[in-house]
Amino acid sequence: MKVNIGKMFANRAFLTPDLEACIGNGYRYDYKKMNQRINRFAACLSASDITRGDRIAILAKNNEQVITALFASAKIGAITVVLNFRLQAPELSYILSDSQAKFMVYGAEFVGVVESLKNEIPVQRFVSIGKAGADTEFESAIQGMDDSEPAITGGGEEPAVLMYTSGTTGKPKGVTLTHNNLFWAATGLVHTLDWAYKYRYLSVAPLFHIGGLAPIFANVHVGCTMVFMPDFDPGKAWQIILDEKINFAMTVPVMLQYMQMIPGIDQMDLSCLRHFICGGSAVPRALIASYRDMGIDIHQVYGATEYSGAISFWSPDMGFEKSTSMGKPVFHGDIKIIAPETGRETEPEEVGEICILGPQVFKGYWKNQAASDEVLINGYYRSGDLGKKDADGFVYVVDRLKDMIISGSENIYPAELESVIASHPGIADVAVVGKPHEKWGEIPVAFVVKKPGAKIIEQDIIQLCRENLAGFKCIKELCFIDEIPRNTLGKILKRSLRDQVA
Repeated sequence: MKVNIGKMFANRAFLTPDLEACIGNGYRYDYKKMNQRINRFAACLSASDITRGDRIAILAKNNEQVITALFASAKIGAITVVLNFRLQAPELSYILSDSQAKFMVYGAEFVGVVESLKNEIPVQRFVSIGKAGADTEFESAIQGMDDSEPAITGGGEEPAVLMYTSGTTGKPKGVTLTHNNLFWAATGLVHTLDWAYKYRYLSVAPLFHIGGLAPIFANVHVGCTMVFMPDFDPGKAWQIILDEKINFAMTVPVMLQYMQMIPGIDQMDLSCLRHFICGGSAVPRALIASYRDMGIDIHQVYGATEYSGAISFWSPDMGFEKSTSMGKPVFHGDIKIIAPETGRETEPEEVGEICILGPQVFKGYWKNQAASDEVLINGYYRSGDLGKKDADGFVYVVDRLKDMIISGSENIYPAELESVIASHPGIADVAVVGKPHEKWGEIPVAFVVKKPGAKIIEQDIIQLCRENLAGFKCIKELCFIDEIPRNTLGKILKRSLRDQVA
């Protein structure tokens, strides 16, 4: 029998119909009610001629409608394209055209960008969502639809989700995740961490990140309640934890740093809270220690979209002395450190490329075989990260083969910024590197060479970025220089530039 993640939700609703499933602003649904909503939306999709293999796009903040649309699509074999709502119109236009999405669900707050795109994307039907249960297009679309189980279509090695990640060529690449990928990712999570039946989970990490999305499947798999927080606010996060008796959440370091600044934490009854999972970038050891002093465990996760989420975990019971590591591979996964030049597996403490094996490895990049072949070797996913294992098998991320910048846990690819900046008629050459930053981990800095006679100021380039890129990608500093350093082959010497801003 093929695994179908939509059927997985139906199974959970059958087993525990009265268990709270999704809670948010103005709604509180048990698994039975959620499954009925999912089935109604599946019927809505079918009535809109969405069939097996078609793509539907979702542009929305964390809420139950995203879950409804996602599992409904899975039941009928459609593929969900989860869109980053922080992207600008040109970026969204490319993704929607590349994926050839036919149906789009979007939050009412994004109506402006959606309206600006309607004439240039292939989407045939648009459905706006708002407050659950309110008189919105989403509620109207499912009202009166059949809530019985549809015929489950597709599954196994067929695509279920497309998540676009910026590529080194400057164009986003669609990471194709199958039903099997997502099932095994969920299984790995619940077999690796303290993740149990009836636990209550705070969904605050954005669902357009694999770190926000993967836990959803694990929660359905094991039977957890999900409480959705559309916009992160450190004070409100603590209040939700108290009010809803939250047991755990997926976070990024900057979230935990802000939450720690809220006064009166030591007066709160946090006995319900078992732990935070934290990733997206390395979690400072001091942050882990400070939460430990509060009696709250931090589980550090190292992951990748191409691996359907978590690759490895460091947990407190592995020993604080190992907290600078990324722990050990997730259950059902495997990590090898490979010498990039020879493909030889390295010895302990020897640095090489981190390569990952397991049923979580993605199917490939959407309509991009060449890019897929570069990273999928003999069943392994080549992460592009440099790392090592110690004698005990703990994994350490040392550096990156790629030039990716991680700022506030968001991945930023310099080539994408360089492409935008180079479009300015007064720019002769440009290179972007990451600069260490106490708060964000790194920030993007551009080195720019002007054309002779060009009258450009820093604000001109920053504004150009803001018009074409998501805010988190935009350069934060700019240096005008006479020449970009290159080697004899013409390759930019980015290490030299990074040394200038270190």
